[in-house]
Amino acid sequence: MDRIVDIATDGLHLSLHRGFLLVEKDRSEVGRVALDDIHALIIHAHGVTWSGTIVAALAERGAPIVWCNAAHSPVAVTLPLQGHHAQNARMQAQITASTPLMKQIWRRIVSAKITMQGALLTARGISGAEAFPFMAKRVTSGDKENLEAQAARRYWPLLMGPDFRRNRDAGDVNALLNYGYAVMRATCARAITAAGLHPTLGVQHSNRGNAFALADDLIEPFRPLVDALAESMMREGITRLDPQQKRRFARLIAFDLRIAGETSPVAIAATRLAQSLAKAFETGRPDLILFDPPSSLDWAAISRAPEADT
Repeated sequence: MDRIVDIATDGLHLSLHRGFLLVEKDRSEVGRVALDDIHALIIHAHGVTWSGTIVAALAERGAPIVWCNAAHSPVAVTLPLQGHHAQNARMQAQITASTPLMKQIWRRIVSAKITMQGALLTARGISGAEAFPFMAKRVTSGDKENLEAQAARRYWPLLMGPDFRRNRDAGDVNALLNYGYAVMRATCARAITAAGLHPTLGVQHSNRGNAFALADDLIEPFRPLVDALAESMMREGITRLDPQQKRRFARLIAFDLRIAGETSPVAIAATRLAQSLAKAFETGRPDLILFDPPSSLDWAAISRAPEADT
């Protein structure tokens, strides 16, 4: 099973040993994970060292390495140079995609995100949720009216409370959100490279220094899954990350979503979305494979704390 491996202890050394990621402290082994089981490696700690062979081995398997700052926001990423047999042709199609196509793709992504936000609020029984389906339908090509931002201004106070402010550099529940988004970003980045696309060339996000631009586009419909878990943790009185809470976020990649009448985990949903985006670039038709919003019972399942960690 795919695993998110989180390195949060200072002074560790990461190396390759007989098909395993070997983790050592002061030259003594403290853990090992089979490389084929690793979905992504996330590093938060100071003084972590690694061998070049482990970076290459993870890249060969399509597993990104994500480095985070103290607020658990990603600041760097290592991704494979080659991820698909038709990579060159797909990247060329990505580079030369027309502006109208990009705007139509962005319209679908934003509409899906707002729909997910409304579904979460509805599942929580929050008054005001009824406005979100209408906002999702009103999104135009390129989101000219910036309905994404309008929805966000309504969404966060409704979900987290009137005093909440989304701040990537803050602690408390913002740090929980940062970490959950890092997991989803890594999942999207992995899916993008596997589809033969370049993660830096975004549909909407285009900051020059952002190596995750396309991942930041594709993550948008997945964000409310993280929001649901972070909000439930906040209600449980949890505002700081520890290994148990990180495992809860890591489990999101295995959460089942409905896609065209079938059930697939988040990791596969991201892969199918990235593959459909690659096809959209090649055909010029903005036909994305997006998932249905979870049911109220499924939203509750995301929020439920596990009885025990294994």
